[in-house]
Amino acid sequence: MKILIVDDERLARERLKDLLMAIDPGHQLLEADNGLLALAQVEQAGPDIVLLDIRMPVMDGLETAYHLSLLEKPPAIIFTTAYQDHAIRAFELQAVDYLMKPIRRERLESALQRSRLIKRATATALRAATDSPTPRSHLSASNYGKIELIPVAEIRYLKAEQKYVNAGWSGKESLIDESLKSLEQEFPDTFLRIHRNALIAPKFIQLLKKNKDGGFYLHLRDVADGLPVSRRHLHALRQVMARISHRWS
Repeated sequence: MKILIVDDERLARERLKDLLMAIDPGHQLLEADNGLLALAQVEQAGPDIVLLDIRMPVMDGLETAYHLSLLEKPPAIIFTTAYQDHAIRAFELQAVDYLMKPIRRERLESALQRSRLIKRATATALRAATDSPTPRSHLSASNYGKIELIPVAEIRYLKAEQKYVNAGWSGKESLIDESLKSLEQEFPDTFLRIHRNALIAPKFIQLLKKNKDGGFYLHLRDVADGLPVSRRHLHALRQVMARISHRWS
């Protein structure tokens, strides 16, 4: 089997490699020290199983698992952690195994056998299990079967378009399979609603303009066209703009 080991601690990766080779010298082993590198490895190498540490810098294991769940054929995931918390119980209920550090060979072998039975982790189960009160650092879009990561800090706007959300970021647009409402709830300090079908990042506000027809349009940095602002949300927008202007003055 092809197995990807993801852990920010080199010694932890080395121990897992030793255990895996002792179980089966035929294993093909890959490694990454954070979630971003892990996602790249999964796209390039297509491992059968990912041994995924939960607490890591750059992108933690919970967010990495969420992005992996968007793949058409996500790998089976075995979480590794030194911390017993409520999230781990959720993973167990969703039939995604986990290992407590220090990891024992017998426990690892059992998890691998379980993963062989599962073969591929169910995407919907992973999405449900990785719900977290901590906002993600990235959103993800599926682009021809590959994961396109979108840094939340670079997103200018989010617009609802039928069943999808269109994210405008760094001169690009990407379709996200999430609801505008769920994104608004996850990122209350990052995005502001200006219309029933649009959220914006206040830090990119450039100008609020009133058109001849009496409608208001908000212009954002690095975005060609203004976004319509509904009268219902106009007052809240002006309050935010006043606070931003006060900080700059």
